[in-house]
Amino acid sequence: MFNRVKKSCMVAMLAAGMLLGATAGAQAVDFKAKGQWLVGFGLGDARMGNDGNKADLFGASQRFRVQLDAIASENLSGRLWFEIGNQDWGRNNLARGGGAALGADGDHVIKVKNAFIDWIVPQTDLKLRMGIQNVTLPNAAGGSSVIGATDVAGITGSYQFNDMVGLTAFWYRPANDNYTAFGGDDPRNSRYLDNMDLFGLALPVTMDGFEVTPWIMYGMLGRNTLRNWDGQGMADGAIAQTLMANPGGQGIRGNDDRAYSSMFWGGLPIKVTAWDPINVEFEFNYGYVQGFGDMNAVNYKSGLVKRADTRREGWLVKALFEYKLDWGVPGIFGWYASGDDGDVKNGSERMPSIKANGRFTSFNGAAGTDWWSNSKGEFNEKHTSYAGTWGIGAQIRDMSFVEDLKHTFRVAYWGGTNSPDMVKYFEFSNGWDGDKYDGMYLTTNDGMIEFNLDNSYKIYENLTVNLDFGYIINCMDRGTWKRSGAWAIANNNWEQQDAWKTQLTFNYSF
Repeated sequence: MFNRVKKSCMVAMLAAGMLLGATAGAQAVDFKAKGQWLVGFGLGDARMGNDGNKADLFGASQRFRVQLDAIASENLSGRLWFEIGNQDWGRNNLARGGGAALGADGDHVIKVKNAFIDWIVPQTDLKLRMGIQNVTLPNAAGGSSVIGATDVAGITGSYQFNDMVGLTAFWYRPANDNYTAFGGDDPRNSRYLDNMDLFGLALPVTMDGFEVTPWIMYGMLGRNTLRNWDGQGMADGAIAQTLMANPGGQGIRGNDDRAYSSMFWGGLPIKVTAWDPINVEFEFNYGYVQGFGDMNAVNYKSGLVKRADTRREGWLVKALFEYKLDWGVPGIFGWYASGDDGDVKNGSERMPSIKANGRFTSFNGAAGTDWWSNSKGEFNEKHTSYAGTWGIGAQIRDMSFVEDLKHTFRVAYWGGTNSPDMVKYFEFSNGWDGDKYDGMYLTTNDGMIEFNLDNSYKIYENLTVNLDFGYIINCMDRGTWKRSGAWAIANNNWEQQDAWKTQLTFNYSF
């Protein structure tokens, strides 16, 4: 009860502070507010394999965001963006003695999504953004496969030399001061060498009907950045699984105590619109993470333990071809990414990523939009990098035969580029049911066929309803995956199954 009252008071004080601040500075600063409500309902089962455990098929959730811009002039402004996210209907504190809201509150709190200032250096054209900001690395053809649509603290500087050529430089700090040694109040070595810093350059070149933005990014990964509170395992599963080689998802950091591991990425996205109504997009990406020496990898087939290198290095190429018509935009797309060669001693050959945002398809996301909900109606982020996979697909997007009503139909085949020998180092669920933040781990013997039908109708100028359907035909090779996770095979309770979903989302923006 006290926590609920405390939360309400904090919200009231925050609102009052914003109002008083706007009143006090009204003569010098122009305040503008924007916001968004999302309410979603989902029905589906995203598991690719059923191990006998039961799971809910239906869910309902909502998310609220409010953005406040303080504009002093065209040379100086600031933004504060709050979010009350993932309020899953029915989840509350009832079991912990705080159920007065009867499933309508939960333990979610207001969080700061963005908080930054924009300013121009006097007497120059140099623009600076400082603070927590939304970051997407330059990309084309299906979203960013390294960092996309995620919030990071840092500094971004941009300079436009002329109408054609510009330069962007940045420093981002995704992690720092999160490591606690020995798992308790013991301060020894806590917050030591646990930072991740990223430094990058991008050179956007824009000509009539042609855009290209080559970019590079160097990173420093502290040896304690990915360590858990007990000093042993991975702290952030999402980042740990996509940065370094990690056979079987075991989450053990390497045995090398070097202070920092080096990271490097590069990209070359190209967009061509000179042949309108034809649109062509192409992108090449490369990534390398030095890792921290060796780790133990269990061979579930033989029971032996091997030493596996945590280094990870790989590449990805993807492309999109579209033709614009009056009633819609048909197109084809495809990608190919390097995959693991089956030898854990030489690390992983999949391209590393941090918070990727692949957007060719929409079973786990809404391709081409800035929101999505999963098969249970929960609003979350999507992190698909396409690492270790290849695919080809066709779509007709933005079909419209009735005013304010649009449809997108999409079909895609996913294949794997990872060696089947790698499954010996995976628990059974890691390959079939475990979405390890890269997407499904597919070998050269595996595949999936995905269908999407996304519909959007504008009810009012500020209110849109979306009705989306998705289905995945599971073409995973059971014979290949029988070589993994001996405990799961012994239980003999795993069943291969397709995945499906339907979701209804209401989006009110103001």
